[in-house]
Amino acid sequence: MALKKTVRWLVAGGGGLLLLMGEAGANGITVTNIGMTGKNEDLKIANVVFDLSWNNSFRNADNWDAAWVFVKFRAPGSNNWQHATLSTNSADHKATGGSTIKTVPDGKGVFIYNSASITGTVSYPLTKLQWNYGSNGYTFTKGDLIEVSVHAIEMVYIPECAFMLGSGGSEAGHFYQYPDTNQPYLMVSETNAIPVGTTNGWLYYDNYGDKTGVISNAFPKGYAAFYCMKYEVSQGQYADFLNKLTAAQTTARFTSSSSYRYTISKDTTNYYSASAPDRACSMLGWADGIAYADWAALRPMTELEFEKACRGPANPVPNEYAWGTTSITNLAAEAGTPGSGTETVSTAGANCNSANGGVGGPTRVGLFAATNASRLNVSRQLSGAGYYGVMELSGNLWERVVTVGNATGRAFRGSLGDGVLGPTGAATGNTDWPTGTGSGMRGGNWSWEGPVTYARISDRTYALTVLDGDAHYSLGRAVRQAP
Repeated sequence: MALKKTVRWLVAGGGGLLLLMGEAGANGITVTNIGMTGKNEDLKIANVVFDLSWNNSFRNADNWDAAWVFVKFRAPGSNNWQHATLSTNSADHKATGGSTIKTVPDGKGVFIYNSASITGTVSYPLTKLQWNYGSNGYTFTKGDLIEVSVHAIEMVYIPECAFMLGSGGSEAGHFYQYPDTNQPYLMVSETNAIPVGTTNGWLYYDNYGDKTGVISNAFPKGYAAFYCMKYEVSQGQYADFLNKLTAAQTTARFTSSSSYRYTISKDTTNYYSASAPDRACSMLGWADGIAYADWAALRPMTELEFEKACRGPANPVPNEYAWGTTSITNLAAEAGTPGSGTETVSTAGANCNSANGGVGGPTRVGLFAATNASRLNVSRQLSGAGYYGVMELSGNLWERVVTVGNATGRAFRGSLGDGVLGPTGAATGNTDWPTGTGSGMRGGNWSWEGPVTYARISDRTYALTVLDGDAHYSLGRAVRQAP
């Protein structure tokens, strides 16, 4: 889930800033009480101050969840929101409430997470980030009316380690080590190229791709540490994104629909909102998903990283789902008010919304999450969580991924989004990012168009399926390599 908080500031004399107006967003992870202090005209820096909190946070010995926090701003008289450049020096920021702030080399945002082991709600009041506004080519002038927006996305840290591709089961098109279709392929390096083909010991698969080529040393394989969005993109998140685009950009990125539990609409002032902001966002094509990733300074996930996020370093279970077992209990109905953000599971033991489970569309993100969920199999089974705590990797909505099944997908090098979209709302500046022909889908979905077996970790039935247009059952989940 994600929330943004937007404020407008009047630049006063002496470096002071006066709050004029604030705006709230969705729930789940919250950003409140935005302020700005410490403007230094010589160094061209200012501090963005805010309170940050979220529920169901966790940290253990080897992984944790975190907020990916980034800042957008709009200069006086401009219709364009720009991505703020933050200091890459951790000492320039102020972490509070027992948190850690981890910077990234490009300054496009920071990761914020708890410094010690924890399970539950976290709160980090008066968090301060240094904005190097001079790097954005902007200079404050007395009397300027500037708008600043802080965005936060829940992510999960996936540590560096070896893992298996394929389960040794019977999933369609699954990966294996040639020639034994029951032998998973062990991923032991991020930087070694991986040959694909019918040579003993090579990676192979029987269907859904050209079954050849080399997965280059630069292709993101999942072995190295990365952060993955904890939840699928929510409708509130996507509405926040639309509200930071120009009218020309939203023309390409917005679909007007009321089908399949999609609730995003715009009013007469072209303001976008979702009546079910915590519900996973369908009606997104590949171009929409990578535009969102670019805007948030993230990147698409590969199908190899998808299997790592699901399985971790655990020994594969043949035909397993994301929670590590072959047992699945499909959702029949929700309890509570649909779209409220408080709806719960009415089906005893349900841990998946797959193959027309009964609600006619995606559910709210994190619906199956158990309180104090951990990586123990019992908790994963009940909450439908992947090994590291990433939610809804099986079912709800397809995971849009970069495929290894054709040359277009294999050309991906893992470059990061820069927060800037083209004039028509397209992802820009990432020549290695594939078009729809280099994408596919993994993890199954809520729709009646297929069996629950599509939700198995290693099922690749749609790993090469091109859906460039909007679809009522698919979206994207973005990632970022760990700094």
